[in-house]
Formats: sequence, C-alpha cells, structure tokens
Amino acid sequence: MARYIFVTGGVVSSLGKGLSSASLAYLLKSRGFKVRIRKMDPYLNVDPGTMSPFQHGEVFVTDDGAETDLDLGHYERFTNISCKQSDNITTGKIYSDIIKKERKGKYLGKTVQVIPHVTDRIKEFIKGDIKGEDFVICEIGGTVGDIESLPFVEAIRQFSNDVGKNKTLFIHLTLVPFLKSSDEIKTKPTQHSVKELRSLGIQPDIVICRSQQSIPYDQRKKISLFCNVSIDNVIETVDVRTIYEAPISFHNEKLDRQVLKYFKINTKKNANLKPWKKITKTVLQNKKQVNIAIVGKYVNLKDAYKSLDEALIHGGINNNIKVNLIRIESDKLKTNQIGKLLKNVSGVLIPGGFGGRGTEGKISVINFARKRKIPFLGICFGMQMAVIEFARNVLKIKNAGSTEINKQCFPIIGLMDEWNKDGKIIKGTSKELGGTMRLGLYEAKLKHNSLIRSIYKTSSIKERHRHRYEVNNNLKHKFEQKGMIFSGMSPDDLLPEIIELKNHPWFVGVQFHPEFKSRPLNPHPLFSSFIKAAKFYK
Repeated sequence: MARYIFVTGGVVSSLGKGLSSASLAYLLKSRGFKVRIRKMDPYLNVDPGTMSPFQHGEVFVTDDGAETDLDLGHYERFTNISCKQSDNITTGKIYSDIIKKERKGKYLGKTVQVIPHVTDRIKEFIKGDIKGEDFVICEIGGTVGDIESLPFVEAIRQFSNDVGKNKTLFIHLTLVPFLKSSDEIKTKPTQHSVKELRSLGIQPDIVICRSQQSIPYDQRKKISLFCNVSIDNVIETVDVRTIYEAPISFHNEKLDRQVLKYFKINTKKNANLKPWKKITKTVLQNKKQVNIAIVGKYVNLKDAYKSLDEALIHGGINNNIKVNLIRIESDKLKTNQIGKLLKNVSGVLIPGGFGGRGTEGKISVINFARKRKIPFLGICFGMQMAVIEFARNVLKIKNAGSTEINKQCFPIIGLMDEWNKDGKIIKGTSKELGGTMRLGLYEAKLKHNSLIRSIYKTSSIKERHRHRYEVNNNLKHKFEQKGMIFSGMSPDDLLPEIIELKNHPWFVGVQFHPEFKSRPLNPHPLFSSFIKAAKFYK
C-alpha cells in the first residue's frame, strides 16, 4: 500500500526541498522501504530542455530520455533509484495534454476548467506508474502562495481527501531567518507561510525549518503553537558544510522516525548512515587535494553543472582525495592567460553545452592540455571541441569546425537528423528545438585494449545522451592514423561515442553525459579514473 508524502515550500524559493526530499527518501529506503520520488514544476514550459541555464540551471536527463528538473539528480544520487519520465511533470505538460484531448473532442463538448480537469490530471500523475512502492514522495516546485502553484496545492488537497488522510502526509519547508542586528531568530515568516498553506485547505503535519543556526526550544515551541504542529514535528535543518551531511542531519532530527510514527509503522531496522559519515569525512577533512579546471560558459552559475560538480567530488571520494574545482569562463579566455590559469591544475574538463560563445577558448585550453599531457576529459560538446582541435592542429584542416557554429566550415561536427533506436529510425528536425535531440540511454561498444575498456572493465556500456550534433564518422581513419582513437562506437559502428589519444597518459572525450549516472555511494568509473590520473599528474 502506497503512502504519499507531499513536500511544499514557503517564504522564499531554493530552500532545499529537493535535498530534503532526497534525504528523507534515502532514510526510508535504508530502513527497508520501497520509495519513489517525483517533482511537480509549476512553470509553463513543457520541460526545461529549451530553458536557459541562467534561469533554470542544469537539465537532468533520465534513462528513458526525459529532460527534467535538476532535483531529480538529487533524488537519484541519494537513493540510487533511477527516475523516469513519469516522475516529473510541468504545468506546460499538463495544459498541453489537456488541450490535445480537448481538440480531439475527448471532453464531449464540456467546458474545460482548472477544477476538475487540471487538478484531475495532476492527481493522475501522482498515482500513475506506481509499482508496489511503500512511499511516494512528491515535491511541489515554487513557493506556496504563488499563483502558479495553486492548482498543484489544490490537487494534493483533493488527493488527500480521495485516498484518506491516513495515507497522506504534508511536509512544509520554510525559512527561519536570523537577524544579526538584533541577534534574534524570527519565526514570523514561518507562521505566515503556514497560515497561507492552511488558507488553501492544507494543514502541514511536519514543518521543516531552514536556518543558519540552531533554533532554540522556545522558538520551536512558538512555531509549534502558532502552526498547530506537534513540537516533535518541528524539524530544524541548519545549513550544512556539504550536502552529504543532510541525511545525517535529518536523521539526528528524527525526521524519518516522525514520518513512520505518523503512519503508525513500526520497524526495527535503522537507517544506515555509515557511508554518509565516511563520505563527509573525506570531503571535509581530507588533507590530500587536487585541482580540476572546469572550462565552460556557465561556470559561475551554481546549478548549471550540478551533476558534473558532484560527479567530480564522487571521483575524489573514490580516490580518498578532496577535489577543488577551478572555474574558468571560456568566452573571456585569452590564449596568453592559459598557462597562468592552469599552473596549479592537475586535470582539465570541458563540459557539455550549446552555441558558439566561448568555443575558441575551449579549443585553446584543449590544445594546451594535449601538448602538456594534462589529464583531460571532454563531455558531449567538450568531446566535439577536442575533435575539432585535433583536426585543426594535427590533421591541419584549417577551417575544421561544427555546423552548429559555422555553416561554412569543414564539417567535423554535423547535425544528426536521423538515427536508430531500438531498431526504429527516429527523425529529428531543426525547426523546433524541443524534442529533436538524441536523448536517454544508448549503447556503445568499447574497443579492445583501449583505455576506456580498462576503465569500464566491460565490452559494452549504456550511458545517457543529450545532443543533436555528432562527430563526422567519415574521417575516422584519418584521425586514427594520427593517434586519435575512436574507442567507443554505437552498435552499428556509425556514431562515434568515445575518443582517446594514443600518446597521452589520460585524454578522453565522450559524447554522452556520465555525470548523470554517478552516485556518492557508487562513483562513476570514468570520473574515478580521471581523478586518479589527476592525482598522479606532475
């Protein structure tokens, strides 16, 4: 029997609903329960695929090819449960589905309204594709009181009535600010936020209070009184030094125990926090350090490369070394600055991306790393730039480039408008950007006696993709003659998936996004190997 936990947020956005949901999911899973986490996003975009990183941050991709909110990355990393397309929905997707049905006459001429049609679609999402889960955790994006969130709040209110209060639990996350000028913790924002939620028909069962410092008992008692919540269910979450402390912190606050108590579930199995304590120690206390340069367009945006940042840290955990990330903006980079900027760097990474801005800076950095034997990892667009750099400077193709950036170039990288998946030909179009990419899990065959084969320790892999441009396979022979090996190919040998250099200690480019499959408790082998190479680089 599934039990549903709804997580809302108040006062301000970016309080950590995703991290809180992921931590709770881990604690419940660790106690032996089957858990599922979902995200409901109130924006009108169908998905975040065409949204700017400046506004939205990273686009996370699932095995089955969904472009989703970055919080699903948190869910996967903390629980090691792969999310699906059915675990993320947006207002845009909901309205798109409803309008399609209305145009086909599915509503039999009835007036289509927010209630019941929109709310019913949300309820379908909540209970859809459930397969024996004990707990389904649903996070609602945005802030309670925002007009965009109202249909979702109404839907979960109805849902609780439909399935029964004994099967639903409401968790509300709020901010409890500390005013330095008066040396006081203020509970009023939390009180008002809960009041807003109650005015919409929902009484929270647990209130999680985000704060910069521990909340005194008297203040927690005040929150309990005015929010009509048991003081045991006023859970504080003080800012942690690393996100990997979050499960430990929530367990210490007895969040998982209170959830089980609410549902009247008794279990003797305790949450296993040993792995998280070990990770936290490695991240915070390790004196061994290595510097990795990330060269890209959005390096100063905290969430733009979220999965990538975490995957590099995971590689450090696996090598018992702390990873320091050196962020370099490629569009402002001058060639004569590279030596100075990379002076104390032991590894270089070029992440994925789109568009021409900053490409020449990336190519110059790749040239520097190749010639000076610095461990290098290129991901998606980063691999494409590595191939272009090699074509220009080793194969001597002066105008080598990508048709994405320059239609008049010698096309080393070109648009893929069709490819095979599961035996079917998928046709893309450049007219509509949404839904034209190679998305999700694809297989690659690994070349015998290659570096990549030794890293994965297998002859075949499946990794997640997000791109619409590919390396020109017709030039494969010329590249390999000069030392760039196409060490990973699609099963039909048409699409280059992985490149590496013959006369370089560690130089790898991959067309896919390995960062999406890395976990703190199960680091991705590619990042583990990359950090190991950087660790021993001199």
